[in-house]
Amino acid sequence: MAELTYRDALRTTLIEEMDRDPTVVLLGEDIGLYQGTFRVTADLLERYGPRRVIDTPISELGFVGAAIGMAMLGLRPVVEVMTWNFSLLALDQIVNNAAKLRYFSGGQVEAPLVIRGPNGAGVQLSAQHSQSLEALYAHIPGLYVVAPATPAEAKGLLRTAIRGRNPVIFLENAALYGMKGEVPDGEFALPFGRAEVVRRGRDVTVAAYSRMLHVALAAADRLQGEGIQAEVINLRTLRPLDVDTVAESVGRTHRAVVVQEQWRLFGAAAEIAASIYEQAFDQLDAPVERVTGADVPMPYARNLELLAVPHEEDIVRAVKKTLYKA
Repeated sequence: MAELTYRDALRTTLIEEMDRDPTVVLLGEDIGLYQGTFRVTADLLERYGPRRVIDTPISELGFVGAAIGMAMLGLRPVVEVMTWNFSLLALDQIVNNAAKLRYFSGGQVEAPLVIRGPNGAGVQLSAQHSQSLEALYAHIPGLYVVAPATPAEAKGLLRTAIRGRNPVIFLENAALYGMKGEVPDGEFALPFGRAEVVRRGRDVTVAAYSRMLHVALAAADRLQGEGIQAEVINLRTLRPLDVDTVAESVGRTHRAVVVQEQWRLFGAAAEIAASIYEQAFDQLDAPVERVTGADVPMPYARNLELLAVPHEEDIVRAVKKTLYKA
């Protein structure tokens, strides 16, 4: 098992899938000659040539639409958006075409493509480059929404995304690209819609995804020092969403805290909390707590950015509130 960065786990998977399947092609701004803004596609142009690693103009609506057409005709495009914030320019193609082609055609036409790129805050890119947009895409039927938290997940979930039959929104938190971790070799893949219990505990369930998983684990370490055992769940995918694993955990702990980086109103945490109430209401000994980002455009100033994203202190405080110790 190799130790790779999150970035290299993604790149390794792209290489393995492009070697295996000649229909896998890459599209995006600066992914070839420049080798990708975060170097996920480093050296791939030299390795596969311009017919499979395609530098596109700055036109998200155009190159996402082109990728959808490629997918309809039998290719398996992997589109890199320089940041998910720019995907808003391609929203019509993603929402009105990619997500609906199977339904429009009665199952006769599929759009097996992956749209991937950096999401979220924490690297001082200010309001137009630091948004967490997972709730926007998870709201749309026809799309799969994936948010890997570790290098191993980056590999396992990207492989599943590329080999699938549906459009996949693949959200890579920008602050995780340099993170190192053990990554299984070879044909390692992870299924969508299956959360992982990362840490066992008896007192409270903490559900998180992407970078917030690591904040939740740091909070669990602090709580352990105070005699509070938190069970931490990594959701991995938001659509499909594995509510069963969260509800089963709440059945053991009887309390829940849901953590997300994005804004509070109408966010993923609200959906997960509502699902807990639907499936495990009788098991709860306290209201479900949500820990979220501040409901403001992301500041550029480092001190203000740090105030706008959740920290382990916020989770510790929320856990204690469910235990009536706050």
